[in-house]
Amino acid sequence: MPLIWVRIQLLGLQTTHDNTEVVHKSDVIFLAVKPPHVNKVTSEIAPTLTREQLVVSIALGITIRNIESLLPTKSRVVRVMPNTPAVVRAGASAFAMGSACRDGDADTVRELLSTVGYAVEVPEVHIDPVTGLSGSGPSYMFAVIEGLADGGVKVGLPRDLAIKLAAYTLYGAAKMVLETGIHPAQLKDDVQSPGGSSVYGMHKIESGGLKGILMDAVEAATIRSRTTGDRALPRDIRNTEL
Repeated sequence: MPLIWVRIQLLGLQTTHDNTEVVHKSDVIFLAVKPPHVNKVTSEIAPTLTREQLVVSIALGITIRNIESLLPTKSRVVRVMPNTPAVVRAGASAFAMGSACRDGDADTVRELLSTVGYAVEVPEVHIDPVTGLSGSGPSYMFAVIEGLADGGVKVGLPRDLAIKLAAYTLYGAAKMVLETGIHPAQLKDDVQSPGGSSVYGMHKIESGGLKGILMDAVEAATIRSRTTGDRALPRDIRNTEL
């Protein structure tokens, strides 16, 4: 038996290949599938879903209105964009509430998501931009870590040490932003002594247009989120209005 299944059993979790069984046994149902599979899965669970259950969708780009159109009338639907650091309980998740949600539903979702990191409620119009920023952001940061580590190797550091130093550098910088409340630009300036090594390094970063590249990446991923949702559903049920 694979180790992951052993761990699942030790935690007392139950698994099944039957989506209707999940609905029968759950108060909160997470719709955690790729966009092209949303129509199929919702058609399976819709006949057994009741208004007493909360549906939480993390399907990329699929609007609450489109999810609602695939489920019984007045279904309670929440749309969430998490990110992969949730695996180490350092995730950043944003969620938006559907019109049929009840008092207390937002608290339920926030409590669940907070077990794996930061969770914040936003208007649904912000979910696609959140996808471009924090949803896709870990991949950008992994590339930054890789680039810093490659630079360390180039100037003579062992690769394993370079990767660890780069990762801790991003971790520490993020922690300073979150815990001090100081604007990142000010923290950046605080590192740079006149004529020091940091300002020379920053000159190269600015010359390469790193900030502009990151802004473009967020915008491109946001647009991709919107268009993915549009294409994933049959034309007769698409509704892109938020």
